[in-house]
Amino acid sequence: MNQIYALLPFFRYLVLCLVIYPATSHAYIGPGAGLSAIGALIAVVAAVALAIFGFVWYPIKRLIRKRRQENRQQLDPGEEQKK
Repeated sequence: MNQIYALLPFFRYLVLCLVIYPATSHAYIGPGAGLSAIGALIAVVAAVALAIFGFVWYPIKRLIRKRRQENRQQLDPGEEQKK
């Protein structure tokens, strides 16, 4: 069992070398793939930004609406009695 553990650093080094070693792919990736990747990245960033904006804007909108109602009640306190 100790012999296997003695070889473990060698196998780690071998796997690391095989992973890092650059291999030629002999393939062509056209400009459409790059544009698609850029478009997808922009879409993901926009979706995250809009989600954050939505979570921030909704409470602010409720606060603004509440303050407007309070201001209207202060300016015309008899308005609710008329309704």
